Amino acid sequence: MTAKSQVKVGFEVSFKEPQAHYAEVEMTISGLVKDYVDVKMPVWAPGSYLVREFSKSVEGFAATTAGKALKYEKVRKNAWRVYSAKANTIKINYRVYAFEVSVRTSFIDESHAFLSTTGVFMYPDGMLKLPSTVKIIPYKGWTKVSTGLEPLAGQAFTYTAADFDILFDSPIEVGNQDVFEFTASGVKHEVAMYGGGNYDKERLKADMAKIVEQGTAIYGENPNKHYTFIVHNFAQGSGGLEHLNSTVLGASRDAYDKREGYNGFLNLVAHEYYHLWNVKRLRPIALGPFDYDNENYTTSLWVAEGFTAYYENKLMVRSGFITEKECIDQLVTAVNNVYNTPGARVQSVAEASYDAWIKLYRPNENSNNTTVSYYAKGEVVGLLMDIEIAHATKGAKSLDDVMKAMYDMGKKLKRGYTDAEFKKMVEHISGKDFTAFWARYVNGTDVIEYAKYFDYAGVKVTNENEGKNIPYLGVASKKTEGRMFVSAIARNSAAWVDGINVNDELISVDGTPIESAIDRMPAITSKKVGDVVEIRVARDGMLKDIKVKLKATTNVKLAGVIDENATELQKAVRKAVLF
Repeated sequence: MTAKSQVKVGFEVSFKEPQAHYAEVEMTISGLVKDYVDVKMPVWAPGSYLVREFSKSVEGFAATTAGKALKYEKVRKNAWRVYSAKANTIKINYRVYAFEVSVRTSFIDESHAFLSTTGVFMYPDGMLKLPSTVKIIPYKGWTKVSTGLEPLAGQAFTYTAADFDILFDSPIEVGNQDVFEFTASGVKHEVAMYGGGNYDKERLKADMAKIVEQGTAIYGENPNKHYTFIVHNFAQGSGGLEHLNSTVLGASRDAYDKREGYNGFLNLVAHEYYHLWNVKRLRPIALGPFDYDNENYTTSLWVAEGFTAYYENKLMVRSGFITEKECIDQLVTAVNNVYNTPGARVQSVAEASYDAWIKLYRPNENSNNTTVSYYAKGEVVGLLMDIEIAHATKGAKSLDDVMKAMYDMGKKLKRGYTDAEFKKMVEHISGKDFTAFWARYVNGTDVIEYAKYFDYAGVKVTNENEGKNIPYLGVASKKTEGRMFVSAIARNSAAWVDGINVNDELISVDGTPIESAIDRMPAITSKKVGDVVEIRVARDGMLKDIKVKLKATTNVKLAGVIDENATELQKAVRKAVLF
């Protein structure tokens, strides 16, 4: 430990050719007197559960000591061995190509640089606990740097990280971003806007502060000294990635003046800010300390992400941005969408969490039939669990109490929770055995009892498709250069049973040319369940006529209304859940 404490790591990042999308990185290691040093780059970014192989974008690797070249070799896909020959100080230089627009990958052009740090910085093998410094040298004309890293006093654009986990959790925006600040829950918040937009800064300051305050109210404290929002505004933007004291958001630059667009942005703010507690601190035990070389498996992403998706609704209604009815409508829609996902009958939400690395971020044409999103199903499980707790305690407790208790437990134990510990806390707060609930909705694939749960909260939910024999083909299509192609087939639908294939070009139904979505054509909608239609397709350039016997849709179309005659218990449950 003494030897490691004497080791110093520093980085300098510059931009000689930003128009070509490159960053120049110089890494200096001193005090590590060994025959050789292995340096590694992470293969994934925490919060985004996919191995992305960041080292594929590295080139021009070289190592020197006192100006003399050192021998090196690549020893694995993301590791370089530098034969330092016991030199006290070595310099490692490399370039990183950055041209992928997303909240989790770096992007550089002549207007700015966004550095997603897991794909930019390397670390000495086995020394993730080492502190480091990062000096940014902005390209000519760039004047600002925004990051959650701690600034080093007296040194412009120079920052410190207590360890590599913090460095890898602190994205950096460099350029001429529009920066404004607000204070909420006693914490200074910086908002760095890149890409322009029709946003109103004063309105955003006030409204983002409301979300911060509502999130803090749940947990009783805000664990940050300062927080940074990095917002990338594009013609069409979306997505977010949480970090320890910052987040990166993708937004649409011209949507801020419309209620739907503005609330969509605030919804994203609410989601990513809620992660400040849920997953960044209150976390599954597998998610930290991180193994940056391999997948980090957990069956609890339905809590980490799904519950966060659920809580964005609660923060929005508590902040006054949506009405109680609008919040309920969104939750009913969430249940509707999961119910109509065939894969929800195949894959449990715990399995979906574990398989995130190979399935969620790598969908194919059959994914909807075989998988369920731990975001979507986790949101629904969060809703059901919240209602169950509130009902069991007559409105005295809710999922809020579980999340705060788990947060406090994590602080005390200084580690993440196990699946069993989370279940035990739910049972402790509710005073109820949740074994059957876990078996049905977490580890199982049971159909959601939506009417029962919403009724607990004084909301009447009906299926508008119930009792109707609606003919259903089960084909999703997309238009390409004026031609219609099958993009997906629903499991056990008429198209599935009778052999329509993905990538078939749709030509006609009973001789009527197909020019739009086939399921909405009168040639389908005017038929009855059991009728046979003849669909002509082109498959691999050859015409094929397929007789399809229409089946009834099994999809639900849910609608919810607040029960004006709700009992006091139902009102108490609804209040505990939403407010």
